[in-house]
Amino acid sequence: MGQGTPGGLNRQGLPGDRKPDGADKKEKKFEPAAPPARVGRKQRKQKGPEAAARLPTVTPLTKCKLRLLKLERIKDYLLMEEEFVANQERLKPQEEKAEEDRSKVDDLRGSPMSVGNLEELIDENHAIVSSSVGPEYYVSILSFVDKDQLEPGCAILMHNKVLSVVGLLQDEVDPMVSVMKVEKAPLESYADIGGLDAQIQEIKEAVELPLTHPELYEDIGIKPPKGVILYGEPGTGKTLLAKAVANSTSATFLRVVGSELIQKYLGDGPKLVRELFRVADDLSPSIVFIDEIDAIGTKRYDAHSGGEREIQRTMLELLNQLDGFDSRGDVKVILATNRIESLDPALLRPGRIDRKIEFPLPDIKTRRRIFQIHTSRMTLADDVNFEEFVMTKDEFSGADIKAICTEAGLLALRERRMKVTHVDFKKAKEKVMFKKKEGVPEGLYM
Repeated sequence: MGQGTPGGLNRQGLPGDRKPDGADKKEKKFEPAAPPARVGRKQRKQKGPEAAARLPTVTPLTKCKLRLLKLERIKDYLLMEEEFVANQERLKPQEEKAEEDRSKVDDLRGSPMSVGNLEELIDENHAIVSSSVGPEYYVSILSFVDKDQLEPGCAILMHNKVLSVVGLLQDEVDPMVSVMKVEKAPLESYADIGGLDAQIQEIKEAVELPLTHPELYEDIGIKPPKGVILYGEPGTGKTLLAKAVANSTSATFLRVVGSELIQKYLGDGPKLVRELFRVADDLSPSIVFIDEIDAIGTKRYDAHSGGEREIQRTMLELLNQLDGFDSRGDVKVILATNRIESLDPALLRPGRIDRKIEFPLPDIKTRRRIFQIHTSRMTLADDVNFEEFVMTKDEFSGADIKAICTEAGLLALRERRMKVTHVDFKKAKEKVMFKKKEGVPEGLYM
């Protein structure tokens, strides 16, 4: 009895030990963990539609998002590649067809192509052509050639083996004739020519006046001269006068040296002469200046070689162009030579060359004027006296006087002097005259 709880009450009955709300519920008993689903061997993965439909739980992390972006980028590249391959497959037949057509055209054209002339059109697909190195041929015209532009005499491209017409040359002007045209006027004028007043007057009447005032000749009832020839000693100013004409006139100026008209193949020389006058006629009013005409205009003898015969044919074509059936109109011809005695009489007859202008060696008055022209810009000393050189008995040409002035300036420059003295002119005159006479000291080349 005395061992129990004080007051004879249970522990549960103490007034201070009140349970919270829900104390009437039954306390939860301790439950052990569930036994493992399997023991021993590893459980196999489930198969079937249920397992396939079940997806693992994936937590969206930053790493996964980067991987998604990378895969999307790869997908874009694959789509672009697929589209590119599809386009290549679609365009490949067209490219192959175009390449095949190009190869056929190149094969038909050949490489290289020969240049010829169209002589005659037979029908729409055939023509007669010729080249400078062979006879005429009856050939076909290929379908891709523009037949509307084909006309007799035009330049064409021919196949190198079968000689079919495969193309048309648009620019029919010979490149050599294009080079002959003077684009930039020379700087020399009539004021730079000492003396030669009569020669200047004659060339103005024969060349410039018919181009600028043709009505004067119509009023008086005569035809203006077709051309003039300038002849005389070397260095007397023939080419200089032609330059002054080119400087003073507004007409087209074509200058050619006689040796340029001598070509390698037969027929090329006459063809170049025809082309020269055709271009001059197209660009009229124009002046044709042929220097050193004795290169092709020599007297005709029995030729012993093909080259001499070709030169004679070139001269005959020049004679035909000067006085043929075709009127020259506003085309004037100036010829220049220092060997007029060697020229063919047919070239110099009236009707072709109506005026012959001689250029003699300068007289005393002309010498003085030439010295003034060439020394006008030189710094001269007070002791220079040109009368000594003007009154000399030596035969000076205008080119010799220019050489004397240039040599005197070089002698003063050699001695570091800024003024040219009389002694310089004397030394220069002796040197120029020594070279002109081709004097060589004895034993120089022993």
